[in-house]
Amino acid sequence: MLAILQAAGWPIWLLLIASIVALALIIERLIYLRRAKILPRQLLDEVIRVYHNGKITPEVIDKLQGNSPLGAVLAAALRNIDAPRDVMKESIEEAGRGVAHVLERFLTTLGTIASLAPLMGLFGTVVGMIEIFGAQNSTGTNPAQLAHGISVALYNTGFGLAIAMPALVFYRHFRALVDSFIIDMELQAVKFVDVVHGARK
Repeated sequence: MLAILQAAGWPIWLLLIASIVALALIIERLIYLRRAKILPRQLLDEVIRVYHNGKITPEVIDKLQGNSPLGAVLAAALRNIDAPRDVMKESIEEAGRGVAHVLERFLTTLGTIASLAPLMGLFGTVVGMIEIFGAQNSTGTNPAQLAHGISVALYNTGFGLAIAMPALVFYRHFRALVDSFIIDMELQAVKFVDVVHGARK
């Protein structure tokens, strides 16, 4: 592995750093974006039961807020339980925007790496091509320098693509996952509003 890194030249270190950052972000998002953690299965039923029992206290709301992203959205609804329907929905939407921001954390960075990695590989290719042309002199071609320039060009292109492809796949996967979580949260929040204010006309 060390021989490959040496053959690929100094531009490969930029790609290596990008790959480490991308891998760390992918692992972090895989751990965080789990359906059971974002949308606990029985949470809405428990909140409805608490509402019907009339046991809504600041402690219950604070506990719900820290439970999960869905809990944060439903806690916003409970804080405005006596408010008109429009006010309750507005508070839910505000909480939802904050939760969406948390769910989308690091996705921009991952998408940037997916877009930037091929360009970084291309930069390494250009550096390699410069070395190839630098191997030409008045006495002929230096084979060792020519071979090094070709290896720099090819290794960097390969590494750039190898980083970009999985990063792009995971970026798209996480983006779709977050969108589905947000839609599910909205549907559950609307169900709770309907329970509190009666079915929509």
